[in-house]
Amino acid sequence: MAGKEKVAVLIGPTAVGKTNLSVQLADMLDAEIISGDSMQVYKQMNIGTAKITAEEMQGISHHLIDIKEPCESFSAAEFQELARKKISEISSRGKLPMIVGGTGLYIEAVLSDYSFTVESGDPLFRKKLEKTAQEKGNMYLYHLLAERDPESAKNIHPNNVRRVVRALEVLHTTGRTKTDQTANQKSGYLYDTALVGLTMEREQLYDRINRRVDQMMVDGLLEEVRGFYQDGLTNCQSIQAIGYKEFYTYLDGDISIEEAVAALKQNSRRYAKRQLTWFRNKMEVQWFDMSDPLDFEKKKHEIFSYIAGKLKF
Repeated sequence: MAGKEKVAVLIGPTAVGKTNLSVQLADMLDAEIISGDSMQVYKQMNIGTAKITAEEMQGISHHLIDIKEPCESFSAAEFQELARKKISEISSRGKLPMIVGGTGLYIEAVLSDYSFTVESGDPLFRKKLEKTAQEKGNMYLYHLLAERDPESAKNIHPNNVRRVVRALEVLHTTGRTKTDQTANQKSGYLYDTALVGLTMEREQLYDRINRRVDQMMVDGLLEEVRGFYQDGLTNCQSIQAIGYKEFYTYLDGDISIEEAVAALKQNSRRYAKRQLTWFRNKMEVQWFDMSDPLDFEKKKHEIFSYIAGKLKF
């Protein structure tokens, strides 16, 4: 009987340095990279998602990048299906599949026996909730969720109406909270998994986030967003993402460009905090602190040794 397929996973908050390290590790491990980022699946959304460039890939094969048009929907369930296929394909070539990204739910859904079948949904109920949010405001809907499923509410921002609606819809259609469903998933990973997380001193990480936003502006982020805006892409899942929604508010004339940039920095810092909370609460991670840039080579070899040892290379 064949053993489980081996998978290396590199996670961490935005701007911690996953991209650069992952390419070097992939070269050392003879790996191919599967992007574990919910936004890098979208074509043309390059600067705002900090998408890896062809030059940065250094010849390492990358998967699940640029597979969707900007206004197509994408879900954790779809990612689960696609990523598992890629893991099998890469393994069959004698290479190591390596998932790299920061979207915790997506990565957890691939690794675990995580079922989405109970969430078939109720479109009429969903429409009703969306209408309620428009008429009574986001906070009204959020308070409904907090009353009925406080655990889910803790992990969802009040303004993320799509996720608030989804949680209420699941409760309505199944009679069980998302929290209950998650708790009932079978524990343990489907793969022989080496799960590495990168962390960094908080102020240093926040400074890196702020500087990265400044560099995005230099690289043409506003022009990238303006293109989508002028094409009339408004009611799309992708445009609600950090890095895009802030500039739509500016292009609508509601805030200044300085306010939009400040909002992007703040939203990115808050997102990094939420990512770390998710990883620490939901996943069994071996953490490596990347605060000292002079220690990069040493840490890289420590991480390589950990993965190779865990997966018994």
